[in-house]
Amino acid sequence: MPVASLRALNLSFAIACALALPTVAAAAPAGEATDLDEVVVTANRTAVSVNDLLTPVEVLDRSDIQRSQARDLNDLLRGRAGITLANQGGAGKLTTLFLRGSESDHVLVLVDGIRIGSPTSGLAALQDLPLELIDRIEIVRGPRSSLYGADAIGGVIQVFTNREQQGFAPRVHVGGGSNDSIEFGTGFGGRSGRGWFGADYSFRKTQGINACRGAGFPVFAGCFTDEPDRDGYESHSLSLRGGVEISDQWSIEGQALRVEGENHYDGDFGNYSETVQQVIGGKLDWRPSDTVHVQLSAGRNVDSSQNYDLKGFGAYPGSVSPGQRIGFFDTDRDSATLQADFNLFEGNTLTAGFDWLRDRVDSNTVYDELDRDNKAGFVQYQGRFGNQSFEASLRRDDNEQFGGHTTGGAAWGLSFAERWRVTVGYGTAFKAPTFNELYYPFFGNAKLKPEESKTWELGLAYRGDSFNARIDGFDTRVDQLITFDSAINLPNNIERARMRGAEIGVDTTFAQWTLAASASFLDTENRVGFYRGNDLPRRAKRSGRIDLDRAFGKFRIGATAVGYGSRYDDVGNSSRVGGYGTFDLRAEYAISDALSLQARVANVFDRDYETVSYYNQPGREWFVTLRYAPKN
Repeated sequence: MPVASLRALNLSFAIACALALPTVAAAAPAGEATDLDEVVVTANRTAVSVNDLLTPVEVLDRSDIQRSQARDLNDLLRGRAGITLANQGGAGKLTTLFLRGSESDHVLVLVDGIRIGSPTSGLAALQDLPLELIDRIEIVRGPRSSLYGADAIGGVIQVFTNREQQGFAPRVHVGGGSNDSIEFGTGFGGRSGRGWFGADYSFRKTQGINACRGAGFPVFAGCFTDEPDRDGYESHSLSLRGGVEISDQWSIEGQALRVEGENHYDGDFGNYSETVQQVIGGKLDWRPSDTVHVQLSAGRNVDSSQNYDLKGFGAYPGSVSPGQRIGFFDTDRDSATLQADFNLFEGNTLTAGFDWLRDRVDSNTVYDELDRDNKAGFVQYQGRFGNQSFEASLRRDDNEQFGGHTTGGAAWGLSFAERWRVTVGYGTAFKAPTFNELYYPFFGNAKLKPEESKTWELGLAYRGDSFNARIDGFDTRVDQLITFDSAINLPNNIERARMRGAEIGVDTTFAQWTLAASASFLDTENRVGFYRGNDLPRRAKRSGRIDLDRAFGKFRIGATAVGYGSRYDDVGNSSRVGGYGTFDLRAEYAISDALSLQARVANVFDRDYETVSYYNQPGREWFVTLRYAPKN
């Protein structure tokens, strides 16, 4: 059977299984499953039960992460509802995430509540965030600018680093596998009296794969060079955190995460870079009564990239000595928030707050402006009356570069027939132009305006004792999209786009198996200009994921199937990237209560596929991990 047919078969199988799951789960005996735990999320900037939230959200906790045996954050997120990933050549390489078809810089990423990302490119370096140091991830789908400000057109991804439980808990893991990959990590943490503390270190190294099958002169395809070598990646990560309850009313905490990386890649402007991702933050909490909660938080994100050429080929062949630095981009993002929550009466909360943000750039690329700040005020109401729930939020941003911008959102939910709920929502959002779009030499346009969006959402959810299901539909329209304008040879606000689709999610337990599945259906359209009617690039129309796990005493086995439909790699829809499907197997053995051995084979059938034209993806890979983590 042709490879293309096999890929299509895998994708069809994954989606068909996801759609069939409600029938299968309904037939499972109720006595063979346990109730699913209720999860508290912070998608609304306050602690809310996931059952009460009117916005679609997916939560992955530490047990989910370890059970999946994913090697990095990209591996963990692939195939999940609404998410399409585009990776340029394997571990550590540039990865962009498209949520609900929005642009890759239309997703806000937070680490421990601190906004991260490069003010120059507008992207968060997801490929560098260390999975071993992450305790929980919240994927919030839909517009959230009315609470978080710029960038949250497609949604918000919140990453929380490890948190400590009662008692002292040392931990260590070591592993190795394909492509000369090795990992090591150690840490400790615990609570004592009113205080808690923790520290973790993680090391990761791989020789990688040949990142790009591109070609240089005269073809100039892909990465515009022919470098058939292995492109490795290495990272060192350190996380520190601690806090203390000063009294019954006051508490203070702080955390820091630093990731230093070395990345080899294929390209004509160098083939080696050194990166730093750093997030430092702190929070002061005051709870004078059961009805009032005030918190003051502040933090800084550092996104740094130092680019080198190890072969002596720079912007001009022969002009750069081997190992010489050919470019650096150092950006700082400082932020602070004062927020107060008032519990008016049972089930009704009023939130008001003030945000401050400042972006700064230091680079050997000359920018007309090197910093800007943003001030914002926001208010939110969350209410529950009987079987009905309401949410409404309003925010006003005042940016030093593009002026004022107002966004809002509202949602309504109705519970019926004990286990069902229908939700309707509407929200506006915006994306501020990046420093590259505004000021990059000979490319920037300082007159750019923010990109704006309007989104309607409709959802239906069922929550049972051992079976949950949800389907969400959305329609997003974005105006003032920034793209290159040939009339002025600069970026300009001339594009409009529409993204609409549906997401289905199911999780259940039956016959001692745990199953989670999702399927996404997406339709995107460029709505103006020469490419009107074309699909937006790098978004797959169909995708699906199935995770299946079961424990047999001390043994646990699992499998993951991921499928993506085809996508286009360019705005002209002339370069098509084929659909694909992968299948992973994993096993785990509990040697003792604290010691476990994990083994995983990814891409079992060794599928050959790409998510970006000319950029390779790993074939079949294996990895083994020995993990020591005593239970408190």
